[in-house]
Amino acid sequence: MQPASVYEAIGGMETFDRIVAGFYAQVREDDLLGPMYPAEDWEGAEQRLKWFLVQYWGGPQTFSERRGHPRLRMRHAEFPIDLRAHDRWLELMSNSLEDIEEETLPPAYRAMLWDHMQRVAVMLINRPV
Repeated sequence: MQPASVYEAIGGMETFDRIVAGFYAQVREDDLLGPMYPAEDWEGAEQRLKWFLVQYWGGPQTFSERRGHPRLRMRHAEFPIDLRAHDRWLELMSNSLEDIEEETLPPAYRAMLWDHMQRVAVMLINRPV
């Protein structure tokens, strides 16, 4: 039987937990991205990214239920996202994706996720280079 969504095909919540946790473990120590996050809201930021990705890829609609429409550009407007921040975000997300075994995240699905990450990262640039 064919999986109903990318979410199901790559292992559901467990895989997204690993992707997002791996990403935020790096962000907490990062000199460029780390300071953009309020120290008292690390868990909240991690949860929101996970909800967004899960929803986008066909899982539970928790993000919309709790936060409404994603409105990513508006939600990120206060953060100084320039080309350096864009590149670093992608670097750390790439590292996190690389930590997921091929059996869990086959190349075709990895490419789909990566393409989406790249498009979103470009869309969120809000400062001149």
